[in-house]
Formats: sequence, C-alpha cells, structure tokens
Amino acid sequence: MPVVNLEHKLAAFADHWSPKIVAAFNGHDVMVVKVKGEFVWHSHADTDDLFLVLKGRLTIQLRDGNVTLNPGDLYVVPKGIEHCPVAEEETHLLLIEPVGTPNTGDAATAAAKAAI
Repeated sequence: MPVVNLEHKLAAFADHWSPKIVAAFNGHDVMVVKVKGEFVWHSHADTDDLFLVLKGRLTIQLRDGNVTLNPGDLYVVPKGIEHCPVAEEETHLLLIEPVGTPNTGDAATAAAKAAI
C-alpha cells in the first residue's frame, strides 16, 4: 500500500459534501471530504460517525447542544444520535466509516463515494 498524502488527495477535487475514499482499513473506508454550509439532519442506526478536522472549523449540531471542532479535533457521534454538520468556511475532514455506510444515514439520499 503506497503512502497516502491527504493534502494531495484534497487538492484533487473541489466539490463539497462528497466523501472520497483514500484507503481501506479493516472493513472501513478512510475518506477525505470538503464541506461548506449546512448538511442535513440525520443519524446512523448501526454505526458511530467519526469526524477529524484537518483544516477549518466544523460545528456538529446535536439536539441537546452543539460541538465545535478545530483543526486536530476529533469527535465521534454515537450511533442513533441525530446530528447536522455545519461549516461556515470550507473545512477539510477525515472520516472513517464501515464500507457502505451512507453519509446521510439513508442509502436513497446519500452521496456516492468514489475512490481517488
């Protein structure tokens, strides 16, 4: 497996809220994504949701309060908890999810994940 340079991977695309798979890890997709604006309220019934901020600032809205993440901060939303990620400025994230996990919690509305 070659070394994955996250900056190079992030420079390869411009779209927001469209995770790109950069590696595989024990049945999980390791992804980078650029986000800006507000995503949709959603939850994941069967898996936790991990967010690691590489650049920018992310607020994860939760029904009982918000969590704000800065570069280097990591937060795990427990499975079944409704949340809504929001980025006032373009923010770069690293995500790790079980293969096939839809980013909206619903396969019918999820963004397609492409490997880069």
